[in-house]
Amino acid sequence: MPDALSWLPSLVVFGAAAVALVGALVGLRRAGVRRERAELAAGRDAEVRAKQLIVRADEAVRDAEREIAFAGAQFGDAAARDTRAAVEIARGRLREALLLQQRLDDAESDTAAERRSWSARIDDLCRSALAAIDDVTAELGRRRRLERGAGDELPALRDDAAALARRLEGAEPRLADLASRFAPTALAGAEAARSRAAAGLDRASTALGEAEALVARTQPAAPVLAEAADAIERAGRDLDEVDGLEAALDAARAEAEQEAVRLGEELAAARGERDGHADPDSASALAAAVGEASAVLAARAEHRGDPFLDRDRLRAARDRLEVARAAARTAQNRIDGALGALGGAISIAESQLRVAEAAIARGRGGVGAAARTRLAEAERQLQIARQESDPVLALDAARRANARASDAEALALYDALGRDGARGG
Repeated sequence: MPDALSWLPSLVVFGAAAVALVGALVGLRRAGVRRERAELAAGRDAEVRAKQLIVRADEAVRDAEREIAFAGAQFGDAAARDTRAAVEIARGRLREALLLQQRLDDAESDTAAERRSWSARIDDLCRSALAAIDDVTAELGRRRRLERGAGDELPALRDDAAALARRLEGAEPRLADLASRFAPTALAGAEAARSRAAAGLDRASTALGEAEALVARTQPAAPVLAEAADAIERAGRDLDEVDGLEAALDAARAEAEQEAVRLGEELAAARGERDGHADPDSASALAAAVGEASAVLAARAEHRGDPFLDRDRLRAARDRLEVARAAARTAQNRIDGALGALGGAISIAESQLRVAEAAIARGRGGVGAAARTRLAEAERQLQIARQESDPVLALDAARRANARASDAEALALYDALGRDGARGG
């Protein structure tokens, strides 16, 4: 009996070791999970900074896009090209940053290392985009400063800033009046322009104060004056947008009425075409586009307060309807063409099939299975062509029948020639 139980201590030792090993593995796994969570938490600050940089870079690109037309008007096409090239570079980097941010925002969990890498890449891309924008705007500021002349710049800038401040003050009651007649969304762009103008004038005032102090101490003030000049020029353009809002609203309202008329005409034409299409998919897509466009027209009353939105919705609905009509016409033309060619294609296939049958009949037992298989497939495809309701598919089947019958004839002739050659030998 003692000998029989001699293995028991070893079993206890091995069991304890197994338990210890499992415990160690579980502990390591839990430690890894805790470490991963800690790293994810530590990376959140970097992700917040990355989002802030995306906002800054996006605003900088938008501001620079507005500079392009002004640079061309002020300094010529070459300056506009330089500005546009810088904006394109910055926009490309911003686009990559936004794609990475989308990955970070996805519901699927990512490792802490991946998230740190993506956040760092977003940081680099946004700072690079901002640098590209800063370089070109600094160059434009330098050119504007040189055009103005250093001696007269400070008093002239003071006068310009004062004139813009008066315009900004006068913009308030005009926007309030428009707000009583239009939806907030219609005024959002002008409100943003007004806020940018106010902020720009504040920056200009601060820069002009610094420049005056530098001039009083006979120190170089050109960089500060350039900053003030740029801020004043941008504020002026923003106020131009505010001042032009009422005219833009009137123009948008007139354009919306024209778009409504055009969309109504498109709808009438599309309804006439909708039931005449033989292709069910095209007819269904056209019907959906008609329903969507009709809903946009019916919902116009909801957007009367925003002529911009009303016009853009009508324009987009008309564009989609035109695309659906064009696709339906293309499909119908394809069907009409197939219908026109189908009868001839079936006749050609029938004729070729008869030739192949005759070749096999002449060859009799000397014709192999390959030729006979091609002939059977040709007969099957011809039957499909005769029965298929879709003329395009029927035409394809008729052409395949002709091709298989041609193959059958060629194989039959080859087999026959091979047999005759063997006899001659």
